[in-house]
Amino acid sequence: MPRDVGERASRSTTSGKRPPRPEERCPSDNFVGSRLTESGETPLASGPQLGTRLVGHGSPSASRYTDGMKAVVIEKQGGPVAGNIRSVRDWQAGEDGPGPGQVELRVLTSALNHMDIWVGLGIPGVDLTYPRVSGCDCCAEVVRVGAGVDEAWLGRRVVVNAAVRQPERVHPDDPTGATLAPEYRLIGEHEHGMHRESLCVPAANIACIGDADPVQSAAFGLVSLTAYSMMCTKGRLRPGQTVLITGIGGGVATIALSIAKWMGCRVAVTSRHQEKLDRARELGADLGILDEGQDWSREVRSWTAKRGVDMAVDSVGRPTHMNCIKSLARGGAFVTPGNTGGPRVETDQARIFWNQLRVLGSTMGTNDEWREVVALFRAGHIAPVVDSVISWDRGAEAWAKLEAGEQFGKIVLDWR
Repeated sequence: MPRDVGERASRSTTSGKRPPRPEERCPSDNFVGSRLTESGETPLASGPQLGTRLVGHGSPSASRYTDGMKAVVIEKQGGPVAGNIRSVRDWQAGEDGPGPGQVELRVLTSALNHMDIWVGLGIPGVDLTYPRVSGCDCCAEVVRVGAGVDEAWLGRRVVVNAAVRQPERVHPDDPTGATLAPEYRLIGEHEHGMHRESLCVPAANIACIGDADPVQSAAFGLVSLTAYSMMCTKGRLRPGQTVLITGIGGGVATIALSIAKWMGCRVAVTSRHQEKLDRARELGADLGILDEGQDWSREVRSWTAKRGVDMAVDSVGRPTHMNCIKSLARGGAFVTPGNTGGPRVETDQARIFWNQLRVLGSTMGTNDEWREVVALFRAGHIAPVVDSVISWDRGAEAWAKLEAGEQFGKIVLDWR
């Protein structure tokens, strides 16, 4: 039987097993859910999965299961996605609480990503049915635990690793290959997501964040994982190097700036909006380039004494790709997690092979990398930029803002 906060509080403390102290519930060096399960399983992917069930109840109240819950729903496929967004109070997820190895969460905040747009438009190769709930990031409180899960989690504030199915390591020489495995699945893409007031997830997929701010906590997850994997693991960024980041203002771009500055790198950023460049300079960017369609690679090379940058982080695509390639130093790395400006680009293959450039695509990240970015966030080394906090019942407004590209940083929904 699932156990909830009230049930635990009513138990006698003289039963022979003392309640865990707060520091034991959320120790600074032992905060990943799989390490606090009674089963002793440590791989995130080896615990119970969401794959066969779509669950979603984060309150001990039985009414959540009979009357439905608050949720932001994508009613049908197509764009603009904001036109298909509806905030409802009667979302039926069809489950009855946490199963073995799972925890039930009351969502405090959830954050939007471009994944929320892609899910609304439809993702090639992914069979999506509508209406559906998206959302890959949230901050939540554990309100019930299933069989085999330590009661120390009750009342804890946590974040969730959206990768509910992922092998720990495909090959020892390929640390990020797990994200290419056929069984790789995400909450918010393949499964109903986190833009709802409650849900159940494997205990192996949660991490304690102590008393960290719920807005910041919801905002850092997926974008930090994406940026960290492409820059640090795949791109092999080193302290003190030079980095170019295009389209500053998006969630990945702003956290990429945070990661690069944490590593002591010099950073140049581009944007079509001067106000976004000004914000980036306040956050530590060393050079801001107003992109008006010109060949701004000359300015980048001048800034680096004609050497070029060690890494170009480009999530724009067609409008910026060639300038990025021309801005790279010999042996430099071009890394991309997306293409908001269009996927088909013109490139310079001669420059790529003569300068021995590395062109790297990157999507999401591994379980190990997720643990690492949670640790960086908890230690205060990286911090997401939050553009705005919008009440969950104004979901269409949040999607419209994201689709328009008006934001600088993350858009967060408040469920409290």
